[in-house]
Amino acid sequence: MITILIADDQAIIRSGLKAILSLQPGMQVIGEAEDGETAITQCQQLLPDVVLMDLKMPGMGGWRATAAIRKAVPKCRILVFSSLIGDDQVYRAIEAGALGYLMKEAGEEELVSAIRATHAGTRTMPAPISDALNRRLATDPITARELEILKLVATGRGNREIGEVLGLTEHTVKGYLKTIVAKFDVPDRTAAVVVALQRGLIDISEIGPAER
Repeated sequence: MITILIADDQAIIRSGLKAILSLQPGMQVIGEAEDGETAITQCQQLLPDVVLMDLKMPGMGGWRATAAIRKAVPKCRILVFSSLIGDDQVYRAIEAGALGYLMKEAGEEELVSAIRATHAGTRTMPAPISDALNRRLATDPITARELEILKLVATGRGNREIGEVLGLTEHTVKGYLKTIVAKFDVPDRTAAVVVALQRGLIDISEIGPAER
């Protein structure tokens, strides 16, 4: 019997998954969690074989919860089940210890197969996710400072304003942006922000009103 914990902030998705998986021979949903912190607690108490882990949840996100679960309950295997396909999110989840990654658009048969593969210790990685991960690994890693600058560019600030916020000269900010543009192989700062959004490096919805 494969015991499963579902971690997703949307109750309707948890209910749907539970209904589907409860009909599968040899599978049992033994717990649900609406956020990362609850998922960790449930895993420690229930010891599921497989966790279906969403990435974007309130509070602690899925990739951080994955890292914590893998540390606290090493035998528990994580299958990320998310609509996010930004390659940085993929990279973080896999680096944190997720064994597989499946998009929510997947069909019932694909989901069941992925859970069985994860339980067996086999990595599940659909082509779009694998391609995104390969792009992430082939790119020079962006630094924390470069990421700060990109987030401020996304709010519409100019180089001088960014420098004032970060305590840098305008010339230094220009230098950072030149490096970022080269790393992303794009023509300008606007295109760099677009790439960063696509890769999940920044999320404009997480930028507070005071920063916009």
